[in-house]
Amino acid sequence: MSFSRRAGFRPAALAIATAAVTVIALSPPGPVAAAPAAATAGTYLIQFEGAPLTAYTGGVSGIAATRAATGAKIDRKSWNYQAYRQYLKGKRAEVLNRAKIAKSRQVAEYDTVINGVAATLTADEVAKLNRTPGVVKLWKNEIFKLTTVSTPRFLGLEGSGGVWNEQFGDPSKAGLGTIIGVVDSGIWPENPSFAALPEPRPDADTIAAKWSGECQPGTDNREYPDVTCNNKLIGARYYDFGAPKYGPDDFRSPRDSDGHGSHTASTAAGNYGVPATINDIAVGNVSGMAPAARIAAYKVCYSNGCGGLEIAAAIDDAVADGVDVINFSISGSASSLTDLIESAFFQAAAAGVFVSASAGNNGPGPSTVAHNGPWNMTVAASTHDRFSAKSVTLGNGATYSGAGNGGAFGPAPLVDAVNAGLPGADPVKLAQCWPANENGGVAVLDPAKVTGKIVLCARGGSSRVGKSLAVKEAGGVGMIHHNTDDSQSINADYHFVPTVHINATAGLAVKAYIASTAAPAASFSAAVPQTVRAPQMASFSSRGPSFAGNGDLLKPDVTAPGVDIIAAVSPVGHSGNLHDSLQGTSMSGPHVAGIALLLRSKHPTWSPMAVKSAIMTSATTRDNTNQQIPATPLDYGNGHVHPAGAFDPGLVYESGPLDWLQYTCGAGQHQSLGDGSDVCDVVGQIDPSDFNNASIAIGDLAGRQTVTRTVSNTTNQASVYVPRVEAPAGFTVKVTPSVLTVLPRRSATYTVEITRTTAALNTWAFGSLTLADLRGHSVRSAIAVQPTQISAVAEVTESGASGSVVVPVRANYNGTLGARPAGMIPSTVTSKHVEGTDSGFSPTQPSEIPGVAKFSVTVPAGVTARFATFDSDYQRGTDLDMFVYKEGAPPNQVPFRTSTGGSAEEAVTISEPGNYTIYLSVFALPEGVDEVDVKFHSWLLGSAPAGNLTVSPASQPVTVGGAAQATATWSGLTPGVKYLGAIDWVNGSAVLDRTVIQVQA
Repeated sequence: MSFSRRAGFRPAALAIATAAVTVIALSPPGPVAAAPAAATAGTYLIQFEGAPLTAYTGGVSGIAATRAATGAKIDRKSWNYQAYRQYLKGKRAEVLNRAKIAKSRQVAEYDTVINGVAATLTADEVAKLNRTPGVVKLWKNEIFKLTTVSTPRFLGLEGSGGVWNEQFGDPSKAGLGTIIGVVDSGIWPENPSFAALPEPRPDADTIAAKWSGECQPGTDNREYPDVTCNNKLIGARYYDFGAPKYGPDDFRSPRDSDGHGSHTASTAAGNYGVPATINDIAVGNVSGMAPAARIAAYKVCYSNGCGGLEIAAAIDDAVADGVDVINFSISGSASSLTDLIESAFFQAAAAGVFVSASAGNNGPGPSTVAHNGPWNMTVAASTHDRFSAKSVTLGNGATYSGAGNGGAFGPAPLVDAVNAGLPGADPVKLAQCWPANENGGVAVLDPAKVTGKIVLCARGGSSRVGKSLAVKEAGGVGMIHHNTDDSQSINADYHFVPTVHINATAGLAVKAYIASTAAPAASFSAAVPQTVRAPQMASFSSRGPSFAGNGDLLKPDVTAPGVDIIAAVSPVGHSGNLHDSLQGTSMSGPHVAGIALLLRSKHPTWSPMAVKSAIMTSATTRDNTNQQIPATPLDYGNGHVHPAGAFDPGLVYESGPLDWLQYTCGAGQHQSLGDGSDVCDVVGQIDPSDFNNASIAIGDLAGRQTVTRTVSNTTNQASVYVPRVEAPAGFTVKVTPSVLTVLPRRSATYTVEITRTTAALNTWAFGSLTLADLRGHSVRSAIAVQPTQISAVAEVTESGASGSVVVPVRANYNGTLGARPAGMIPSTVTSKHVEGTDSGFSPTQPSEIPGVAKFSVTVPAGVTARFATFDSDYQRGTDLDMFVYKEGAPPNQVPFRTSTGGSAEEAVTISEPGNYTIYLSVFALPEGVDEVDVKFHSWLLGSAPAGNLTVSPASQPVTVGGAAQATATWSGLTPGVKYLGAIDWVNGSAVLDRTVIQVQA
């Protein structure tokens, strides 16, 4: 089970080493007698004569030493590095050839700290290698426990020099005095990650002074005890008064059946050093980011959805209860700043609560990022440095590398799932090996065709680990899990049968082998742990630029580990496991939430925006090899979180509710004061690019634009900061003043003038601005700019049968700017009757299943299409999600556009011609309602004026970067009808841009 709007995938894998290799220091090159090894089959590291790269001091003709000088690092880009590496590779091959060990038996090579290869060997081969000249020693694979499992180390929290020790003394104090509210699917209170903390607690008075929540036992826990709390899990509530419908595994209590809420809670603040096993495999010790923090669980998600009303109530309670941080690993709207959930978070942040929200899993397409309010910390997902390599060797000798866990396996007969189905099995679900528990209790694999065999299963549809469960239940003994697209990730999941996960190309080769072979067979190597380059962006992670704000606020804000994260789960939803591996921005969000807890523990007086700024400006764009992360700020915001630098940032970028309101008004999303009046008339507005964010973004730079920022000194010492600029290509950047003096605990303001020189229009470019002082502070802000011919507001929303709106604009040329009206036109409304809620819509394999309505629209060239649904058409508590697909996209596509907010108010705007299919998922209905007429609104807005829309002035002189404006006026619209119009900004006959105007008459 997974929630269609939820930011986490389930279950995913952790590429963790369950088998490790001993690393030793080597002597200089020379003949060394091979140490005897037990002649037993298995996976071995074969150590060869010859120093590894880190120890080589010379001696090979023509190749200089590679060992680095004292205090320096090995130079992997040097010619001698590459030359000696190839030399070692050749010498190893010679030895293995003499021993007649096939290259296909190798699963890994080592040449940096040890000179060797890992290979799967028979007992005879082990004995032969022990007698082979050139072999130093054979090292039998051993099982070691590691100490999500390694993300504390990867993020620099763990160890003698890590944040936990440096800032708090030891992990047991990391996060003292803080409380996290986890708005999610509940919690499994008996999980050891939430066990009681040792007493007495040094922060007992602090917690008592701020905490006023409660622990609800629930009314339906069946065979499990009522929910109880302790000094770790200090609060637990559940909300079920609106949209959710209970499934057979759901509890009428805070108890978690899905496991998602337990996972996010323990990632952020689970206890330190908890031993974890998955499917009886020991995977190491798990720790939350802030192990001393307290947890309050707010259950809003059930098997059939997360109700928007429940979410709002939970946020409200969490703020009142006294939490310091809210984690929200549920996605939301990509376009709205003013829906129910974002408005609730606005208030939470205004009340001093830091909000970490997942960016969403609709990547890698552009403008898919959710939670775009400046009051949120929006978190993308990226990888960490752990990988577990495993390969499959077919009966014809071909070997394909992939990922997996556990020891060597096979050989065993091999069958393609497509040829192993029960009569009447759905062919798509059969190829994907759906387990019965994800298919309404119906199995698809035929035990008569599967028993005793390895099964080839395609990715997609069902959960990855669920596929191996289907194989096991049908009597299968192993699984080859193949991708259907080579852009998909390779994951070392903890499966129910031995499994290798391979890419799409290898999958096709295995499929062809099975089809052409009378008795196909396969065997698996043992898993070999590897440290890989990281972080890299997860393909599923939602990207910017943000629709909400027209790209003038960089979102996401940062990225954090979100792939293969091990943390606590519910045994109900995870086959009896108390810990499991998941991936998604659901997993990256709580990493940042936990880091925020650490900062609030250390700096309890810091505002949420100060915490957000500190995390952003200390983030890095370098990976663990000190190379640039292969992505852009539209993918990762200010960079990958690096907690150590956040505790003393030097400067922070502060903002508050007035700034947030002015930002939303400038972005064209007006909020109400509750009496029908417009808040923007009271607070005014700012250019969204001027919002005091820790990054700089301009989505429509017209020639030249100056943005303003204000920094606040977090220290008790005055400091002088000098700006260091990496200008985006094709731009100049000027910072004024050139030297910034900031007094203790005071603020200072500077401006940044960005001018286009040679940059291509309508193409994003990236740079950075770093403020550095002599005290070691380095305050980095990403710069993301897109030059356009003009800069105009993308959209405004108004109401009334008659009215007007003033629209600002800026040009990128000297001359005359024209403004022409288009529309107003009424929406075309198409209705479909839908019974029940979404029964399992798959965004990558869309179909009109129960609970989903399908619509089709052809968009001509030169037309703006708008597809929308409105809260006003439905009872309160209705939640719809919109998925838009363009004809001609490849199979297993991600949607062309999505809108998945927490209500029935959804909208997508498209300007590309083509045939589109729109699926409206009925995500939730009010309590007691089990059917609904879905009303799909669509507009095809051309260039002709209608609806008495006029624009003045029709033309006006403009200069490069100069400000201008036009007024759109309409009248005579039919009350109750929804209209769409636009201002077309023109230069002569050329249309430069369009501002869409939506009006509820």
